[in-house]
Amino acid sequence: MPLSLFCLTDDMDATDARQWLFRAEAVHRQLREALPPTFDAYQKTLARVFQNGGRLTLAVEDAKVMGLALWRILENTYEGRRLYVDDLVVDAAHRSKGVGKSLVNWLEARARKLSCAVLALDSGVQRDGAHRFYFREGFMIPSFCFRKKLP
Repeated sequence: MPLSLFCLTDDMDATDARQWLFRAEAVHRQLREALPPTFDAYQKTLARVFQNGGRLTLAVEDAKVMGLALWRILENTYEGRRLYVDDLVVDAAHRSKGVGKSLVNWLEARARKLSCAVLALDSGVQRDGAHRFYFREGFMIPSFCFRKKLP
């Protein structure tokens, strides 16, 4: 069965969304190990993210989540309207098989549909493999991203 992509937060009812979220959790944890430890806590965290504009797109093959993108629409004064990707992860067992490219293509199409001028994401400095992928997909590094932890 070919890869299919759909936006869990836009395209389905709550019961189906919960089932897909359960299937997606293990893949999401491959990127975000510090997510809450139980599914119920994970689901509550994502519910808050969704309430604040987050959306979740899944890449699925044979009812198995192969990858996901957590994203939102933002608008600012230096880029205008943009689709910002919080998390982009492909299951480690399925990397370099076109899943990430399919997700990026889907995100680009959605960004255009939503009148965004930019597709943006941040990536940790330690993620060399991801950086090579992003450069191949046409991303560039336009600036430094500074953060200060608050007590």
